[in-house]
Amino acid sequence: MKQGGGKGSGAPRGLAVPVHSTRGRSAASQRWLARQLNDPYVAAAKAQGWRSRAAFKLIELDERFKLIRPGARVVDLGAAPGGWTQVALKRGAGSVVALDLLPMDPVPGATVLLGDFADAAVAAQVEAALGGKADLVLSDMAPNTTGHAATDHLRIMALAEAALDFALEVLAEGGSFVAKVFQGGSEREMLARMKQAFGTVRHAKPPASRKESSELYVVARSKSPSPCGRGIGGGG
Repeated sequence: MKQGGGKGSGAPRGLAVPVHSTRGRSAASQRWLARQLNDPYVAAAKAQGWRSRAAFKLIELDERFKLIRPGARVVDLGAAPGGWTQVALKRGAGSVVALDLLPMDPVPGATVLLGDFADAAVAAQVEAALGGKADLVLSDMAPNTTGHAATDHLRIMALAEAALDFALEVLAEGGSFVAKVFQGGSEREMLARMKQAFGTVRHAKPPASRKESSELYVVARSKSPSPCGRGIGGGG
């Protein structure tokens, strides 16, 4: 498997590929198919052996923030189909746990767990599989969108908040956390908690994120020794 790079990640933009047959397809389906056929990251992911184009987002975030250290213990939340898990391993992580509610194909070198990360018992299972506390918790999770921006923002923020709760339990001191959010800004309470719990908190939109997408990533690094834990707010 060939590892992708950062901005020069082997995804040049080529000529547009038309959708030849539209019979039986809705307008939304036609737009999705055209976008997939003409997305250089989709082609590059297939050529380089990544399970999804999303792999390039983590590659680009890692190029910018140096998140995956050699030998690091990494948790990939909502891991299916496994693109981010692949990247973590290829970039030198020593132990990777891929966690999802639904079964996913094994990723050589990773431990794949089936379960709900919001279940407190799952944290212990993850730490046992890692052999200790995590150095990096990743979340590329997003809810099914409704098309209503305010509703979609609330849904993804609820996921991000839950992922933060999990990260604060399993991360070692100095660890990092990455989660997908939608534009409109992270909720004030979540940002307050993150700023209290981590040395730096940044927002980033990697080049592999489609321009029309409202997704952003919040990147928190250098977890402090005694951050707020599960269900505890960031004030005080």
